[in-house]
This record gives sequence, C-alpha cells and structure tokens, in this order.
Amino acid sequence: MRYAIGLEYDGSEFLGWQIQDKGPTVQSCIETAVAKVADHPARVTCCGRTDTGVHALGQVAHFDSDSQRSERNWILGLNSQLPRGVSVLWICQVGDAFHARFSAFSRCYRYRLLNRWIRPAIDARRLSWCRVPLSADKMHQAAQSLLGEHDFTSFRASACQARHAVREIQAIEVKRDGDVVTLEVSANGFLYHMVRNIAGSLLKIGSGERPVEWLAELLDLRDREQAAPTASPEGLYFVGARYPEEFDLPTSGLAFPRGWNLS
Repeated sequence: MRYAIGLEYDGSEFLGWQIQDKGPTVQSCIETAVAKVADHPARVTCCGRTDTGVHALGQVAHFDSDSQRSERNWILGLNSQLPRGVSVLWICQVGDAFHARFSAFSRCYRYRLLNRWIRPAIDARRLSWCRVPLSADKMHQAAQSLLGEHDFTSFRASACQARHAVREIQAIEVKRDGDVVTLEVSANGFLYHMVRNIAGSLLKIGSGERPVEWLAELLDLRDREQAAPTASPEGLYFVGARYPEEFDLPTSGLAFPRGWNLS
C-alpha cells in the first residue's frame, strides 16, 4: 500500500531534505521513524527537496508499506519518533499511481525577510534580514514580469540538474506587513535556488540599487552571472503543492496561499 503524508518542519537543524553523510537531514529522520512504526525500512519521496536551513509548512511525501495502522496511530507513532522540529500533519492511503513529486502540478514557496536596521533575535533562523529600507511596492511591480512561461536561466544555480530552465510562474506577490517583507510565488516547478535567486535580485530593486525594469532585463539575458547573489536560506519556506482532485489529499492544518482552490 502507498501512503501520502503531510509534513511541517523547521529546517534550521537539517542539511536539507535529501539524505547525505555529512549530517542530519529531514529524509533520514522520516525514514527512521517510518521504519520503527512500520517494522520495516521504507524509502520516503517528497514533493520538493529543500536545502540546508529551508523550512516547510506543507511538504508532501509518500512511502510504501504493508503494515496495518489507523491514520491516528500512524501519525502518533511517527511523531513520537521524530525530533521536535519535524511533525507529520496528516497521512492517507493513496493508489500506486500517486507520486509525491511527479503527480504535483503546482508548488508554492514563501520567502520572509525582516526589514529593519536591527537584526532579528527570536526568529533569527526563520527570517532573512535586510537592514536597508526596501520598497515592497517596487519589488512587487518588478516581480510581475516573471509571470507566465519563461526560460529562467538567469535565476538557475550552476549546480541545477534540471534538463531545461523553462518553468511557468502562475502567481507571484511581494507585500509588507510591518517590518516583514514577504515574497510568495507559485509555479508548475522550480529550478535549484530559483526562489532565492529571484529574491536576491528583488532586494536590489527594493533598495533602489536597480530599477524596476531590471528583473525583466535579467530574464531576457538568460545569464546567471548578471543577476544578484543568492538570498540566504533562513527565510525560505516550502508552502505546499497542488495535486489532481482524484487523489483527494487532506488539506486541514496546511498553510496554503491565497487564491488556491481547495474545494
């Protein structure tokens, strides 16, 4: 049987999602917990891999198991085996056709940045920080040039292993709430470091160092070296993913962006 699970985690203590030898990862923690509850090892596949220090509000993953457990017992059992920074929000049985990564047709990321001259303390590992005053309005205006299907080579990390750089951004918004500036972007898929690279260039525009038109120019150049440095990982969150209705995945407890039809 195949199970889909919804997760939230604080990425501060992890070297990203994917298993590696250098230190703890989210995938290794989840697979260890599944092995203990299911009484057998299982590979856990996620919707979108996150990097070191990156968080998730609604990560979706799947694994296969023949163990018989109620949904409540799966959740309680898994969470009892997970570190405090990782929680299973829901679990449900799905058909073998479901794949956490390949079945998703849309994903959403959120980048949160504290914009004040004093650095953060309490949320230092959950917010990026910029001491220079930023215009969220200019950042939002510039970001609209990325809507639609484009070649995002200018915002693609050199280590990206995707076959091509063409992606479709379905919605993108920059807004301010007090001292926090938030970038939220939904797309059919993302390249390696794509959101953080977009955020880095938007910071140049928000600070007035570059004009609003610069982002569109970067997009047309298709040259990563012409864009700004990659923004820091602390403020990045994987918000969630959308799947065909046939899979009937739970949505309770997840933080989805405005405008998503969850019916």
